[in-house]
Amino acid sequence: MTGTDIARVEAAAAAFKRDYDAVKAQVAKAVVGHEEVVEGVLTCLFVGGHALLEGVPGLGKTLLIRSLAEALSLTFSRIQFTPDLMPADVTGTTIVVDTDTGREFRFQRGPIFAQMVLADEINRATPKTQSALLEAMQEKQVTVGGETHTLKPPFLVMATQNPIEQEGTYPLPEAQLDRFFFKLNVGYSSRSDLSKILDLTTAGEEPDIEPVLSGEQILAHQELVRHVVAAPHVQDYAVRAVLSTHPDGEFATPMVNQFVRIGASPRAAQALVLAGKVSALVAGRANVSMDDIRAAMLSSMRHRMLLNFEGEAEGITTDQVIANIAETLPREAVGAASA
Repeated sequence: MTGTDIARVEAAAAAFKRDYDAVKAQVAKAVVGHEEVVEGVLTCLFVGGHALLEGVPGLGKTLLIRSLAEALSLTFSRIQFTPDLMPADVTGTTIVVDTDTGREFRFQRGPIFAQMVLADEINRATPKTQSALLEAMQEKQVTVGGETHTLKPPFLVMATQNPIEQEGTYPLPEAQLDRFFFKLNVGYSSRSDLSKILDLTTAGEEPDIEPVLSGEQILAHQELVRHVVAAPHVQDYAVRAVLSTHPDGEFATPMVNQFVRIGASPRAAQALVLAGKVSALVAGRANVSMDDIRAAMLSSMRHRMLLNFEGEAEGITTDQVIANIAETLPREAVGAASA
């Protein structure tokens, strides 16, 4: 990238930051606290990735996503996942309709045909229904009855799930978890935030959220993100972070070798770099820093790793393993990356 290209990205970063802050301010009208989660969801929006929010019921996961949808000029649909939900209830189905010339088959679109889809309590549905989202999330299309239907961009799936230890939940398949750009853990509100929530929700006033960003603007920002520079040594830092999650690999830590069964996929490296590019733009920079990469490690990799039996028995979490990697991973590479 030339100096002129970098200057253009830096100039466009101001408009990016303005729109980023505008959407964040609209969401804040309804959502109190959870700033890291909100920023994570916005990162997914501006890279065109999908977000998975996990937390016990009542913490505002659905409210956050609905508020984001109201702040965007996108078509929106909500799918409430339940054990009896069928794949056709998500993707749509072919039906027989009567016409002037007789009967004909016609495809009736399901709720997946929206630009922003809220998959609420996604792990309440069976794995068969969960997998109905796979093609849509990866290929941005749906195939029903041998016919492929393209989804209108930008297309985003924002899913919520309850902790898998709760009754009536089904763990998401690893292949589907890997399709989520970020997994964001939603925790309890603080004392001050809970007081603000009561002020907001018990006074009889509804937050007035206004749309501040169009689909065309979102697509333009997603394109801008790709033009942010990730220097070779910064990109290699992201690569080594992912390789550090692979047991018995060159960069694996002792903790990984002891507790991890399967490490993160290449999609984790993509998520680290793209999330770093969004962080750089928010900071007004046209280049990614190692701190940008490090800040995205938990959200990018926590759902892309599987612990072994010993890790599960010891009560180890993937967050603890990733924190260990972030603390021990050298900023300077020992050897050159192989071609």
